Amino acid sequence: MENCRVIAITNQKGGVGKTTTSVNLGVGLAAQGKKVLLVDADPQGSLTVSLGVKNPDELEMSLSTLMQSVIDDEQLSSNAILKHPEGVDLLPSNIELSGMETGLFNVMSREYVLKNCIDSMRKNYDYILIDCMPSLGMMTVNALVAADSVIIPSQPNFLSTKGLNLLLRSISKIRRQINPRLKIDGILLTMVDN
Repeated sequence: MENCRVIAITNQKGGVGKTTTSVNLGVGLAAQGKKVLLVDADPQGSLTVSLGVKNPDELEMSLSTLMQSVIDDEQLSSNAILKHPEGVDLLPSNIELSGMETGLFNVMSREYVLKNCIDSMRKNYDYILIDCMPSLGMMTVNALVAADSVIIPSQPNFLSTKGLNLLLRSISKIRRQINPRLKIDGILLTMVDN
């Protein structure tokens, strides 16, 4: 599985279907026999809740726990990954990730924390899908640095497409300055009513 693809599913606008895209793409790939890890990189934990975790804030280990281990230069625990009956693995998130995002501003090589975390898991998966938060903050930058490519879910309406310019500029900047291999797989129109 050295050909693992890491895909960030992102748009700074909320409610465009990032989590729904992540779940459906992940379960669809798993149904085709692929090993898939879904990473919830949103402190709201929508992906975590969507996959049946009732109280994400009560989890002992989450994405923020692993990121803190990277920052502290400690061994990553494999106990944070949850198995789901539909064949996908989940690296859950909870409100602790909000504090992690704020704390990243004082960390050396802060853009690479999530990448270091995910790189250690690549050998176990064919696909790692990162469900990003609806912002262009430090967590989303981390996701774009960790990713090989990006899928941008967007509703086919004015407000949704208006924000794409800013996102595309951010992706272009990250490609120029930090992650030259990052490519855009496409813009996925969601909630389409023909």
